[in-house]
Amino acid sequence: MMNSFTREMFSWFKSIVVALVLLYICRSFLFVPTIVHGESMMPNLQDGNRLIVSKVGSIHRFDEITFKAPDENANYVKRVIGLPGDTISMKNDVLYVNGRSYKESYLNPNRKTGVNLTEDFTLKDLTGKSKVPPNSLFVLGDNRTNSKDSRYFGFISKNAVIGKVEVRFWPFNEMEVMK
Repeated sequence: MMNSFTREMFSWFKSIVVALVLLYICRSFLFVPTIVHGESMMPNLQDGNRLIVSKVGSIHRFDEITFKAPDENANYVKRVIGLPGDTISMKNDVLYVNGRSYKESYLNPNRKTGVNLTEDFTLKDLTGKSKVPPNSLFVLGDNRTNSKDSRYFGFISKNAVIGKVEVRFWPFNEMEVMK
């Protein structure tokens, strides 16, 4: 027969193991925390922002996603612009998807009078394809003048997607609190 101390320790051990298993399941299949590195999504996401990325659910146009970078050993955060089958072009700083123009209001803080954020392009010019291929996405950073995105590395595979940004936390700065 176990004494009460041993039973208590065994109970704590079981609780910790169950908590770790649940944490592993949640992190592997439901969500993952990540940190933004770089300025390619400014001003909407800042360098150092902490994110919770959902691994479940579908991805839609203009969602912010994280994915395994195709050109280096890193993860990127970008905005989905093109879904499979879409045609995409940019003319005079206006985005056209399947012939329809879109106002990208999330870019407004970066806009300056008389200066285009995004150079003119067509999907064919950039990738040699006129439509986004099956199981692929076309992504752009919000800081269009300083972003390595699909204009640089082409389409990303849906298999490379880690998840969709669901929650943002700004870094806690003690100096700001002290003022």
